[in-house]
Amino acid sequence: MNGVTDIHPDAVLASLLDKGGRSNRRANLAKMHELCRRQHAAGSRDFSLPAIGRLAEAEGILKGRALYNAPSADYRALIEAWTAYAGPAAPKPPKTLASHEYLMRIEDPAIRSIMQAIIAERDKLKAQLNVLKANTQVTVDRRPLGATVSAAPGAQPVAVLALSAQLTPSEREALQKAVSASYLEERGLKEGSHGEIVNERGRVVFEVGFARAVRKVLGDAIPR
Repeated sequence: MNGVTDIHPDAVLASLLDKGGRSNRRANLAKMHELCRRQHAAGSRDFSLPAIGRLAEAEGILKGRALYNAPSADYRALIEAWTAYAGPAAPKPPKTLASHEYLMRIEDPAIRSIMQAIIAERDKLKAQLNVLKANTQVTVDRRPLGATVSAAPGAQPVAVLALSAQLTPSEREALQKAVSASYLEERGLKEGSHGEIVNERGRVVFEVGFARAVRKVLGDAIPR
């Protein structure tokens, strides 16, 4: 007797068996009682339902999850009697951190103190990083550069890519050069009043609107 309760589990078992019922139930109650008795004799004070349920299932008495069902009230009463008889489970020893074990292996007190400060700073930074991770929401805009969103009534928004945004840097540079005044002048060409490109004799090389069309493709609103 450990002083936790004056009621021995044997008396609880006898009371439960006196209720009668099916022989299978009475036999399983006796088996459960014997299982708990062995658990107590081994010095264990863990009579929780998960622990006893696993043992009972291993011995084929009943399924562990069945202990939580309403018809298993007598089994739970018997287990609770053993719980009260054995007393509370012994507290688990505090878990020693790996960093503490590492520090204890350092013989030099000065170096140990320095390493302890470094580990403390590391743990502080890790905690701050975890707080940032928990409160950071990153929005990724996967639309291409230069795209605009167009949405018709009742339809999903669609990213529309401007023509100028489709050009590579070299393509853009080539078009800009093609309608620049200095480039045209070097080749004896010039831009007419309506965007046409003419040579020194005034003959049209590129038709009316050519230079303007190129600038529209580039998205360049700067006049010539």
